Formats: sequence, C-alpha cells, structure tokens
Amino acid sequence: MSKSFDYDLIVLGAGPGGYVAAIRATQLGLKVAVVERDKPGGVCLNVGCIPSKALIDQARIFHEADMLAAMGVTVDKSGLDYKLVFQKSRAAANQLSKGVQFLLKKSKIDYIAGSAAFESAHRISIDGKRTISGKHVLIATGSRPAEIRGFEFDEKQVISSTGALMLETLPKRIVILGAGAIGVEFSYIFSAFGVEVTLVEMLPSILPQEDPEASELVAKSFAKQGVRIKTLTKAISCEKNKGVLNITLEGPDGARETLEADKLLVAVGRTPNSEGLGLEKIGVQVEKGCVKVGNYYETGVSGVYAIGDMIKSPLLAHVASKEGEVAVEHMAGHETVKQIDPDSIPFATYCEPQVASFGKNEAMLKNSGTAYEKAVFPYRGIGKAVAVEKSDGFVKILFNPKTKEILGSNIAGCEATELIHEILLAKKAELTLEDIATMIHAHPSLSEGIMEAARAAEGWAIHI
Repeated sequence: MSKSFDYDLIVLGAGPGGYVAAIRATQLGLKVAVVERDKPGGVCLNVGCIPSKALIDQARIFHEADMLAAMGVTVDKSGLDYKLVFQKSRAAANQLSKGVQFLLKKSKIDYIAGSAAFESAHRISIDGKRTISGKHVLIATGSRPAEIRGFEFDEKQVISSTGALMLETLPKRIVILGAGAIGVEFSYIFSAFGVEVTLVEMLPSILPQEDPEASELVAKSFAKQGVRIKTLTKAISCEKNKGVLNITLEGPDGARETLEADKLLVAVGRTPNSEGLGLEKIGVQVEKGCVKVGNYYETGVSGVYAIGDMIKSPLLAHVASKEGEVAVEHMAGHETVKQIDPDSIPFATYCEPQVASFGKNEAMLKNSGTAYEKAVFPYRGIGKAVAVEKSDGFVKILFNPKTKEILGSNIAGCEATELIHEILLAKKAELTLEDIATMIHAHPSLSEGIMEAARAAEGWAIHI
C-alpha cells in the first residue's frame, strides 16, 4: 500500500456486493475498510432475499398443511399468528447480519458505521466529520424500491417490498403492482396465508422475463390458489378512503375497474442509491441513476469502481458479489475476467412452483436468428416428483443443433432454483449434452429430470 493512503481499498456499502468484495480483497493482501450507513448485509440480507425466503418457506408449510387431511389429520389454521412468522424471518436476517459482522472482523476489515461521500476520487468523508483515503474505492451502495407517481409509499397502506417484509399482521386484501420476481414471490406468500391477492402486470404475462411456458405454469398454479391475475393492465389511480384503498385499473380493452384493498404493494423495480455520494464532484458519469463502468467495473475515474444495483446489470445479490470479486481481483493484479458473462447468470424466483433459468431463452434466440433446438422433459416423468406429489413442471434445455452447445435452460417446478446449477455448470465447463445424459444420477431424485432432458436432446429419453 502506498504510504499516501490509509487503505488499499475503501468499500462503500456492506451488502452482498460490498462485503464479499472486501473479504476477497483481504484474501489478496489488500488493506480494506468498509463504510455502511445501515446494517451489515445490505438490503438482501436485512430486507430482501433472506427474510423473504424465510417467509416463503413458512408460507409453504402453512399452505401444505392441508395435505395432512389425506392422512386423516385435521389441522386448525384459525390460530395463525402472523407476528410469529414475521419474527422468524427477522431472526434469520439478524443472525446472518451478525455473521457478516463476524466475517468482516475475522478478515481484519475496518468496519465504519456512517454515511460516505467523496471529497475527491481517493478521499471519503464519513458523516462530514472525518476523512479516510484509499488507493481504490468501490461503490456498492445498492438500491431501494422504485416509486411511481400517484402511488408513493407511506409504508402503512401503500407499501414497498421493505414494508411488506415488515408487516406483523396480514391484510385481508392486497393488490400487487408488478409481476416480476418480487411481486410473484409476495403473491405466493400472501395467498398461501389466506390473503385475497390481485396481481397486476402491464405486460402480457407474469414473470415477463422468463420462459412463457414457465410463466404460464406459475399463473395456473396461482389461479388454483385463488390469486387474481390481471395482465396487460395498468394502475391509473389510488385513493384512500377511511382505511380502505380504492385502486383503479385499466385493462387491455381500455375498460376501467376499481378494486378495494387494505394494502397496495408496489413492486415495479428498484432505484440505485447514487444520490448524495458526491459522484458529480469527482467526475463519475451517471445515467438515470446508474453509474457508467467499463472493464473490471471501473468507472471513468481511475481507481473508482462500481458494482451491483449501482450499475446496469441484473439486480441480483449473486451478480453483485461476483462483480465485486472481479473488481478487487483486478485491483490486486490478480488474473480475472473483464466482465461477467451474462449467459452465466442464474435467475431464480422462489414461489411455488419455483422458476429458474440462465442463458438465452427461445424469444432471444428467435429474435437474433440463432439456430437452436430444444429438449423438454416433464416433471410427471420424474419418479421422485410423482412420489412427493410435485409433478407439475418441466426441464427445458436449448442447444445448438450442430455442436450440441448449451445455449440456455429453463426449469419450472419443485426445487428448480437448486437444479438449474447442474446445467449451468455443464455449460461453463463446456460439457456436451451427452456428458449429462450418460452421467449416473441417483434414483429417485429430481435431478433425473435433467438427465432425461439431456437424453431427449440426444434422442433417447427413457421415461417419456
């Protein structure tokens, strides 16, 4: 480290991008400080993916309790105390936040609580009271739920994803705007606990970025649970009237209807936390809130990097973590990739049934004129799926018809978010579909569906 700097690296933000980057940097011999104005772990750990997955699992247990009737067991659900569900989710978040604190301390990283702002490219002010300097600075300050005009958050009736996670009592009726992963996951949580849910999406399908067949499977499952889905529909207004929300929607034919609800969850995206950092002072370029970066996620200002929700990349914790690793490896002179390969990023939605994917989907391949073939194997052909009564779903693999190179994959069904990684690893390792098809898979296991899909691509699936 140059004697003119306090640190080799100052990381702004202790979310999954920031804290992972900080730890990786210390492994590479850098002296590191992390500045965080909230709790270690960031949005994901405290008010995002971790507590939401705790809620999803408890929602699944509550919903599937009805299956005990087939064993002659009667379950009285009337005693549900949602506050206890909420407390379990907070316990998980708090435990892991403390775990991040432990990891930072173990790695001898200086953790500084406070708000950071650039005084210069290499000098950071903490709450305007003290200044630290770093040879490199990594901006990993994350994002917050996006607001839309006329539907501003009050976190009482009109709530963000953060507000939804912090509910201690369930509403009777909720309208959810936005059917991406966040909106769909909360639709599952609330409906599983008996809330009347209406899910509204402006595009033609829910989970619009996913495979249409996967979206359709989730939509059918949600309909069975009683979720009302309104696609090609936009929200026009929201009026508060004596504790009740009157939400006016406009459908594809222009017809309008007004719904009554106790809560409105707005889940239409996220906004980067780029304000107040002094980026304009040091010449970092920002476009629509996102920081512009080049190779290794370095900005146009030498020594200043940005990752995660701060830049134009998928808003996923694992993406931020990997970008952070790439950035600090470059800082340390360690050989690394210039950018993450977008086709190597797994996407996951944790409703029931789960949805997971990576790489190119059929629409992308068709639009680009890329030749492809697909192999699809249904969950109903997987012995384990039938045995555990989870036979709705499919494994789809898209591949080059000549080389059999894997171009992408979509899985919808039980444990899809775990299963997707076998196919992704095969792609990363440049394995062929024959390699998957001929590898012995444990029986009975859900992963046999991946083997069978690969065999289908080779023309010899057994169980269909």
